[in-house]
Amino acid sequence: MEQNNSVARLGVNIDHIATIREQRGTEYPDLMQAIPIVEHAGANGITMHLREDRRHIQLNDVENAKKIITTTLNLEMAFTDEMVQTALRIRPDFCCIVPERREELTTEGGLDVLRYKDHIQDICSDLSSVGIQVSLFIEPDTNIIDLSKEIGAQIIEIHTGRYANSASHDMKENLDAICGAARHANDIGLVVNAGHGLDYANVKAVAQIENMNELNIGHSIISKSIFSGLTEAVKQMKVAMQG
Repeated sequence: MEQNNSVARLGVNIDHIATIREQRGTEYPDLMQAIPIVEHAGANGITMHLREDRRHIQLNDVENAKKIITTTLNLEMAFTDEMVQTALRIRPDFCCIVPERREELTTEGGLDVLRYKDHIQDICSDLSSVGIQVSLFIEPDTNIIDLSKEIGAQIIEIHTGRYANSASHDMKENLDAICGAARHANDIGLVVNAGHGLDYANVKAVAQIENMNELNIGHSIISKSIFSGLTEAVKQMKVAMQG
């Protein structure tokens, strides 16, 4: 595995703070209180997924977050007209286009860029025209990476779920696939992010891949924060990435 002299940046996904709130329909826990805690603890950016079913993040969460975030806002979204219009109005720093099914517990795989090529290309053009950098959440496949570049994405986010969930004897093969994808994407001028299923035990190898720009991590950080507090959970993830 090729490694950087420095590790990737950390984007913290705060969706599951909102999940707790939505379970009871309360006003707490307050995401606007969480954001400065996460940033002061060392996060390089905030990620929020505004799902169509609004199971956790709500529209006003994104609107309010944009006003107070001092790092960057990465809005994960499905490739629907509603989401595009929302992004054009709120103007996050980044939009990551993800596949989305209402019945799934979490995003289950990479975007089918080939099938939806024309529609995604239009979205890339619309968002880029107002200065939003567009990322596509994809599998570590060089053909999909090439197509992502062709249709106007500036960034790819490699789906690391297969690596994160693999048995120990398959982990190296899946990590090698991510390394190769990152190398190829960098060679053709794409910024490389990654995420999904990364935790304190498996993050180091991905964080130190050469050309890896940022990891977006949420569930494991919010889970640890229940016991250690949010500040410590973010700091410990930064340490785990450093190894």
